[in-house]
Amino acid sequence: MSAANVTPTGAVKVILAGAHGHGRHHLGILRGLTERGLVELAGICDVRPVEVEFGTPLQSSDLGELIEKTGAQITIICTPIHTHADLAVTALRAGSHVLLEKPPAASSSEHERIAAAVAETGLACQVGFQSLGSAAIPALRELIADGVLGRVRGIGGAGAWDRSTAYFTRAAWAGRRRLDGVDVVDGALTNPFAHAVATALALVDSPIAEIETELYHAYPIESDDTSCLRIRLADGFVTTIAVSLCAPDRREPYLVVHGDLGRATLVYTKDRLTVELDDGSVTTTVHERTGLLENLVDHLRTGADLLVPLAATKSFTQVLDAVRLSPEPVPIPERHQIVHGDETGVVSRVLPGIADLTDRSARELALYSELDVPWTRVEVRVADRAVASYEWRPDLPATDSPRPYLHRVRTLGGVEVTQVRPEDHVHHLGVGVAISDLGGANFWGGRTYVKDQGPTWLDDHGTQRHVAFSSLGDDGFAEHLEWIGPGGRLMAREERTITAKPLGSEAWALDFAFTLTNLTGAPVEINSSATKGRVGAGYGGFFWRAPGTSSDRVTLPGDEQTVHGSRRPWVAMSGTTPDGRDWTLVFAQANGDPWFVRVSDYPGVGQALAWDTPLVVEDTLTRRVVTIVADGRLDEEAAAALARDALA
Repeated sequence: MSAANVTPTGAVKVILAGAHGHGRHHLGILRGLTERGLVELAGICDVRPVEVEFGTPLQSSDLGELIEKTGAQITIICTPIHTHADLAVTALRAGSHVLLEKPPAASSSEHERIAAAVAETGLACQVGFQSLGSAAIPALRELIADGVLGRVRGIGGAGAWDRSTAYFTRAAWAGRRRLDGVDVVDGALTNPFAHAVATALALVDSPIAEIETELYHAYPIESDDTSCLRIRLADGFVTTIAVSLCAPDRREPYLVVHGDLGRATLVYTKDRLTVELDDGSVTTTVHERTGLLENLVDHLRTGADLLVPLAATKSFTQVLDAVRLSPEPVPIPERHQIVHGDETGVVSRVLPGIADLTDRSARELALYSELDVPWTRVEVRVADRAVASYEWRPDLPATDSPRPYLHRVRTLGGVEVTQVRPEDHVHHLGVGVAISDLGGANFWGGRTYVKDQGPTWLDDHGTQRHVAFSSLGDDGFAEHLEWIGPGGRLMAREERTITAKPLGSEAWALDFAFTLTNLTGAPVEINSSATKGRVGAGYGGFFWRAPGTSSDRVTLPGDEQTVHGSRRPWVAMSGTTPDGRDWTLVFAQANGDPWFVRVSDYPGVGQALAWDTPLVVEDTLTRRVVTIVADGRLDEEAAAALARDALA
């Protein structure tokens, strides 16, 4: 730092980029440090003029020009997340050190851009995770290292705040995952509760091995307002963070370190550390906190170590990237919410019991889906009763060709008419879309039929990955999926729509439609075992696996040999449960595909897109099957009438 850049009073010249919103917090800090003679507010960079009650800062919307004119040594960047990288690089290359508001960047690649500019210029970049300026962090690290808590098994974090629609309309980027095609990642985990994640990571040293995320939203926003994650480190250490912006009031967020001799709880917003040991002793200490701007000034003057250098936030940005690349947040149906509004139109959404739920997660190191939370389950309902569940993030081996599926589909009388992973075919998964050979990739599961060789285990299994629910209601949903082949190759994109509607008091209809878009760049073939030589095995497309425990299974119209391979507009199957209850499934379609039907070996009905010859997909493939789910055994006349009505 040259003497020419120091004011006569020794104050360090500072520019604030982004003085509205959270920038006002920085103005308060600047005023205090100005009164102490540590800094001088030399400039404000904003697109709108700002009234300042202290100093006479030069104002401009051009950051580089402002740094040049003022000779500022530090630039505070408190602007929208997606602008951080560009402005930080601009400031560094203009010769200014940077205090960068959290999160530092909207992706790992943007983080690396800033890091490259730091290395290139030799200047400092401190990241605004204020909690990491607390002396409680090294104190807790020392407790862990000294074995005071015994063997530590993990860290749990929890936070529950109350927010309203005003919070998500405060700026164009608020509550967005992306804006105009640019990543923003303004979600609960990556912005308001980013300190919970960053502070937990500051307590450990091992690199990250795996990150699991669960993202939800109660508000009609693009990003998550209620979410959790689990971080597994290379040494086996586990951290979970569960947060929400849908609490009835504010609960201070905290971290709890679990050891076999006790636990330590850090309320990081208060710098309060409580240690509770199994011998009954309890100690609470409140620690000092150093301001990050003051620390940066000290770094410039004396060479003091930065408290939060950019390099120390790399693991946090790994977590942010995992959130960014996760499937879109899942909407929480309104029946799980309490909605309040006022005369100004501001709405607050509350998830009953959410604060206790985040506490449970921190205590048990569990994700929301592992705590049996109703809104983590996607259910299809008819006449206000659940008739099916949808598993959109299946935990399955690669050999099952993992894919979302409906399961526990039941009649209005409660008779279950699906089966998942039966012993006879473990890759049969309730109701879904499965294709044995799409461009050489197995999206059916199990062995692949090889011509002149028979069923053979190959490393050719694909995965259907849930991307987003574009709509989600009690009567069904619309979903986007990606079909990913071996080696991670994106082969197709699917739009799936599932809708349920009542058909009288004893039946309901499941309308299952899908459009598959070819992304391979060339025409792609759909094949089946039959097209490769196994006669009658043309299965592939929509498929329904019925319960093999049912007896007296029959098909309509005609026996299995009659309906199998037929192109009738409908087929039906009936059976009897072990406790003596009858059920009927009527499958109707308008596309004219052959039906694949099994009833004697196992009960299953589906399409045969490639019955005996390959089906070539140039661009898109659209299919629809409507299934009537009925109590009792329907005769041919009743089944035909329902099938006609269902397709109308």
